[in-house]
Amino acid sequence: MQFAERLDHVETSAIRELFKLLGRPGIISFAGGFPDAAMFDVQGIRQAVNLALEQEPGGALQYGATEGYNPLREQLAALMQAKGCTQVRPDGLIVTTGSQQALDLVGKTLINPGDKVIVEAPTFLATIQCFRLYGARVVGAPIDDRGVQVDQLERLMLEHRPKLVYLIPTFGNPSGATLSLERRLRILEIAVRTQTVVVEDDPYGDLYFGAPPPASMLALCDQVPGSREWLVHCGSLSKVLSPGLRVGWMIAPAEMLARATMCKQFSDAHTSTFAQSTAAHYLKAGRMPDTLARVRQVYAERARTMGECLQQHLGDAIDFTQPGGGLFFWARLTGKQGRLADAGELARRAIDKGVAFVPGAPFFPHDPDPASLRLSFATAGVEKIREGVERLAQAF
Repeated sequence: MQFAERLDHVETSAIRELFKLLGRPGIISFAGGFPDAAMFDVQGIRQAVNLALEQEPGGALQYGATEGYNPLREQLAALMQAKGCTQVRPDGLIVTTGSQQALDLVGKTLINPGDKVIVEAPTFLATIQCFRLYGARVVGAPIDDRGVQVDQLERLMLEHRPKLVYLIPTFGNPSGATLSLERRLRILEIAVRTQTVVVEDDPYGDLYFGAPPPASMLALCDQVPGSREWLVHCGSLSKVLSPGLRVGWMIAPAEMLARATMCKQFSDAHTSTFAQSTAAHYLKAGRMPDTLARVRQVYAERARTMGECLQQHLGDAIDFTQPGGGLFFWARLTGKQGRLADAGELARRAIDKGVAFVPGAPFFPHDPDPASLRLSFATAGVEKIREGVERLAQAF
């Protein structure tokens, strides 16, 4: 069988392959990027399902518009307006089957084989795979604890003239880093000056533990004239409501939305109307603020516990920055005092000790850092985190 040549440039997700090991009894997993199922507002979602079937069963169960179910688009626009994106209107966004479909639509509508795309290094693995599937040459821009290093990003943009720049500015995956306000504004200014599309992926922005993060780049567009025409914003309910609903959205200039909608017609016709109607009723009921408050409190405690345990049990063998939100720790093995500095080897030893994490190398488009690793605190309770980090220490 002869397969498409585009498949020669991608491979199976290293993270998904790792999940095959997690079915072993007794494994404590820090590997997944999942929200904790115990945090799902099952009662609220059940009420939303019932309302969807009682009030407009035809709309919930029938085919729908590719752009999205209008009541949900209205709720999502209101959600974005409450976050300072005052220019967002229901017809200025399309509903996607998770934000990952939005990224796929970005690839379909913008990338030609050979185009260059700049991403953070490290970044979301599926984005690297998605853009490579469409023939992109993916270039990594270095980051620090305040997000992408803008001076380096600008240098790379001038050198490579990319078709687009992809960023996760708030509590990034895998880095956990948050782009500072100053850097956000500078990136918008550079986008206008170089006429480069910037894709802002924001699945974690609501999961902050203390003070809220800086406003999204979409909300900041009013401060940088012309930047709105070069910004694409992708959002999702997966990390804050339920990934099973597969509800995301894309906000972009009108011409790009039209082309993305056309491409979506070829893919799935429309995102599940039943899921959209359920999400619309949930948002309309006003339960999201209480849900978010509970989730933030639980994840904050778990993140604090993981940081304390890493410091206690691993000490100077590991270097990390305490995250202010999101789902992840990004860390590096230091190799001090002759201790292990290869995260891939540590991952293999850790599985034997009954704990799993993701080595950091796959998150880089090139020049991977073999000492890096990602740890997720979202799905393990406080006691499991303590036990898991103790097991991790035994793997050195």
